Amino acid sequence: MSKIRVLVLPSDRTGVGKFRSVEPHIFLQNQNPDDFHVDIDYDPKINDDNFWKSYDMVHFHRTITKDYDSTPALIDKLHKWGIVTVADIDDYWLPTKEHPAHAMIQNNKLNLKIRENLKAAQYVTTTTEIFAQEIKKFNKNVFVLPNAINPNEPQFMEPTIPSDKLRFGWLGGSSHLYDLMLLDGLFQRMEPYKNKVQTYLCGFDIRGSVTEINAETKEQTKRDIKPEETVWYNYEKIFTDKGKLISPEYQQFLLKFKEEDYSQFSDEYYHRIWTRPVQSYAKNYTKFDVSLAPIKNHIFNRVKSQLKVIEAGFYKKALIASNLGPYTIDLKHSLDHGNFVDGNALLVDESRNHSDWFKYAKKLIDNPNWAHDLGERLYETVKDTYDLNVVTKTRAEFYKSIV
Repeated sequence: MSKIRVLVLPSDRTGVGKFRSVEPHIFLQNQNPDDFHVDIDYDPKINDDNFWKSYDMVHFHRTITKDYDSTPALIDKLHKWGIVTVADIDDYWLPTKEHPAHAMIQNNKLNLKIRENLKAAQYVTTTTEIFAQEIKKFNKNVFVLPNAINPNEPQFMEPTIPSDKLRFGWLGGSSHLYDLMLLDGLFQRMEPYKNKVQTYLCGFDIRGSVTEINAETKEQTKRDIKPEETVWYNYEKIFTDKGKLISPEYQQFLLKFKEEDYSQFSDEYYHRIWTRPVQSYAKNYTKFDVSLAPIKNHIFNRVKSQLKVIEAGFYKKALIASNLGPYTIDLKHSLDHGNFVDGNALLVDESRNHSDWFKYAKKLIDNPNWAHDLGERLYETVKDTYDLNVVTKTRAEFYKSIV
């Protein structure tokens, strides 16, 4: 039997491309060298028929063509040539109005175009069964391939930096302001315990641009964004209560927005950790003990992947998370009437108006050994199910069944 030739078209060179396209298919070929030949292409020869005809399967994320519009017609052509198409998606096609990309996506009708691409493909892969049920409303051929971790990747093998304090951290991107607002008040209430507690905001990033429109001429000009205009500056206001929870000297240091040594402020209650490239971002988990995962209740969040759970688990971190969507898949609450019970996380119920963030944090502050135990339990939950070696075997079986 000849090898199945797979063309992989990643959406980007950042996290989505890494977890959904590049790493899974590198593993696929390495695990199955006699069964698969994989090519990864960021700039395919769209108009070269012979290029496409050299493959048995095309795997793409959301779209094949940059304009989105011509993807369904290309998919139809591929099908006529007997080429199997697999579309992948890991985020809902239309973010909420709170999301920084909402206006761009809606104005360009990308949400509708993405759905058309998913409908046109023979198969769709996604991250969770929750999201699969949404996709099945217009394409029945949906297969769940969760995000997974390569346990031998160096960034997931770093030892946690020791500390005599219990450190609470959040690690994420630039679209989570309204999620983090659920933590409003948490850091103020933990501050009296700062002799044994610290907080970490990881991923701080001041890169970006702003487009300004002249009110009279309507002329658009683009400029670099100012640090105090970034969403990360607003994140930091939540963590520091607008600077009230840190010393004046440290506040002035932070306002320089420079990646400089700040060891003289190592005892401060709050710590800013700058962004890292996708190849090393997970090392930020070495800096804290308890991972915070707040999400608001809306469709975009409910169908997200449980990557925060997986990452925290592989790093054996205790996890306090919102009790909805992706965090209901693998997590079991560990408190019953104030007492610790079998479970692997602490889950904050929306019906209690998110009031339990501090309650659960205080439980761990008073019982730091329980944070360690929760991390161990979470690791046991994820270590096999979300090992990339295991998920790749499932992917190989799926691909063989459809080609």
